[in-house]
Amino acid sequence: MTDSGADQRPAFTTVLFSTFTTVFVAELGDKTQLATLLLSAQSGSPWLVFVGAATALIASSLVGVLVGRWLSQVLSPERLELMAGVLMVGLGLWLGFQACQSLLQTPVGA
Repeated sequence: MTDSGADQRPAFTTVLFSTFTTVFVAELGDKTQLATLLLSAQSGSPWLVFVGAATALIASSLVGVLVGRWLSQVLSPERLELMAGVLMVGLGLWLGFQACQSLLQTPVGA
C-alpha cells in the first residue's frame, strides 16, 4: 500500500533555499550584524570575528531547531503557527510602544 501524501515533506532544495533566504534576509542590518561589524573593526582580526560569529549563529540556530522540533511534537502545526504569529505581533507592538516612548521623551532639536 502506498502512502497517499499523509507525510509529504517539501524537497530538500526547497527547504534549504527557503531557510537560507529567510535567515539571511532577517539577519541583514540587525544588531547582531552591527555588533559583528564593530567587533571586526575594533579587533583587527576579521577572520576570528567571522569564525566566532558563525559559530554563535550555528549554536543559536541549533537551539531553535531543537526547540522547534520538540514543539512540533507537542503542539499541532496550526497551534504553533498561531502562537508564533501572536508572539511576532506582540513583539512588534512592544517595540513600537518602546519607540514611541523614546520619541516622546527626546527633546526637540536633540
